[in-house]
Amino acid sequence: MNPKATPAQVKAAEAILGHHFSCRRYIESALTHPSATEGMPVSECYERLEFLGDSILGAIVAKELFERYPSLDEGALSRLKTSLVSGETLSAVAEDLGVGPCIAFGASEKSKSARGMHSALENVYEALVGALYLDAGIQKTREFVLGTLEDRIDNHEAQAPSNPKSALQELVQRTLKCAPEYVVVGQEGPAHDPSFTVVVKVQGIRVGRGSGSSKKHASAQAAADALERLTKGRADGALCGSVLAHDFDEEGTCTSSH
Repeated sequence: MNPKATPAQVKAAEAILGHHFSCRRYIESALTHPSATEGMPVSECYERLEFLGDSILGAIVAKELFERYPSLDEGALSRLKTSLVSGETLSAVAEDLGVGPCIAFGASEKSKSARGMHSALENVYEALVGALYLDAGIQKTREFVLGTLEDRIDNHEAQAPSNPKSALQELVQRTLKCAPEYVVVGQEGPAHDPSFTVVVKVQGIRVGRGSGSSKKHASAQAAADALERLTKGRADGALCGSVLAHDFDEEGTCTSSH
């Protein structure tokens, strides 16, 4: 049995991309989830193409923003780029494009969770970018990327912090002269699609919690949660010291620290 994407799935994906592939291996691999190729070479699934596509996508978006917004500084450009290439954005775009039905899953993922599909959509979008670049070149790839992200290129996103961990580190060190501590408190899911849960502590008190497909992503979510709690959404980003009088349980519910 061939675990790769079916001819129908490939045809649908080519219609989405607006390109007929000369090298079928590229598009077939880009649409194949790791669960469908267990025990086979990694080149049979989308992971290597995802790696390539991530870099190509970043370069295309960075160049477009650099040219489109000449008045934005490096920090604002970075925040906007981060928003555009985030997993949340790419997953939503891929879903809107109809990528989901094109993905070939293994038996273990047939009854996939919403979280699993979210991750797969993000990964396949990047893999398709990598596959398109290899088969059609940079211009065609640029047209696809900008065509699918155009409606989301909005410079108001440049106001949001691009790196919650750095922002939290700066806030805590500046105001409390200490560093936040990140602790992995949970891991679930299969090896090829794990979900981690991380809590972040300040002065031994839990101030944020987050989940993600990697420890890095979960830590970033925890930091973003902590920033919201510690500043209570204040425009000046100042620390609300009263927050540290409380801890949070595993569900993020406020509890007394005494």
